[in-house]
Amino acid sequence: MYKTKIAGIGHYVPEKVVTNNDLAKVMDTSDEWVQERTGIKERRYGEKHKETTASMGAKAAAIAIERAGIQKEDIDFIIFGTLSADYYFPGCGVLLQRELGITNTEIGALDIRNQCSGFIYGLSIADQFIKTGMYKNILLVGSEMHSMGLEFSTQGRNVTVIFGDGAGAVVLQPTEKDGQGVLTTKLHSDGTYAEKLAMINPGSHGGYHFDKLGIDVDFGYPDEEYGEIFTTQHMLDNNQLYPNMEGQFVFKLAVQKFPEVINEALDEVGLSATDIDMLVPHQANLRISQFVQKRMGLSDDKVYNNIQKYGNTTAASIPIALCEAWEAGKVKEGDLVCLAAFGSGFTWGSALIRW
Repeated sequence: MYKTKIAGIGHYVPEKVVTNNDLAKVMDTSDEWVQERTGIKERRYGEKHKETTASMGAKAAAIAIERAGIQKEDIDFIIFGTLSADYYFPGCGVLLQRELGITNTEIGALDIRNQCSGFIYGLSIADQFIKTGMYKNILLVGSEMHSMGLEFSTQGRNVTVIFGDGAGAVVLQPTEKDGQGVLTTKLHSDGTYAEKLAMINPGSHGGYHFDKLGIDVDFGYPDEEYGEIFTTQHMLDNNQLYPNMEGQFVFKLAVQKFPEVINEALDEVGLSATDIDMLVPHQANLRISQFVQKRMGLSDDKVYNNIQKYGNTTAASIPIALCEAWEAGKVKEGDLVCLAAFGSGFTWGSALIRW
């Protein structure tokens, strides 16, 4: 059975830089407030009407394909992870395919809706396809254009200051080289507290989950059997069309699950934290990454963070950070690389890769 290697990697971030001071012009916040809570100094926003989640993903993918030493026509399967898709449907996988100009019936496209852990989930799925010999050149992309759905007001600041736009991509191929490739992936989920970090609307829930949980929220749905099921004027008037997050709850759960899932992967392959050459955590919050680093006993040179520059780019954050670490020479052949993520759902996961 083959193992899966990262044959090429690339990333793309928009040109527009948005600082904390820029956000302070439209909401009650400050550079000091944001940095103290998140570690973020600035983020990037895509150019509306000219860039989308799919188009940014295509730019990152083109770099990964070139670095893999293949042609775009050699891609035989696409996996696309995002929470900020161009359309409610179809997903971004086919839109990426179109952007790259490889629209033919020989390629399958799969969309991953696992938010922050989307890249880890996608990597695990691709690993199974590669191991069994089903595909030879899988394009895995994580891309987000959060800026199109954020609430730029004091009411939305706890979420808005965190997120940014960008894309990362890898080309995955089989390898028979001893000791190289994906060693293991670990995936978990628990939907008990799904609404603690969610974008409830637009959606087709009709208030069902809130009724079941005994939560009194009026979404303004009409009384008649058929009507507006995605958005209502009531939702617009009451700012119910933006992401919601209970920050402290998410933080406490994240710092628990990150070390657990990393140690689970290490235990399976008979390694320990001291064997890790580079940990690339999902860039959710610098304070979370620092807590995990301390918990795992890792030195600064063994953890890569770039949330200071880009904010949280959700499904794109791991491939962007991994690409930058590799470009900077911090990830080298033979290194043990650990990837880990935790996010909405809640879902979390880890991967160990021998580079």
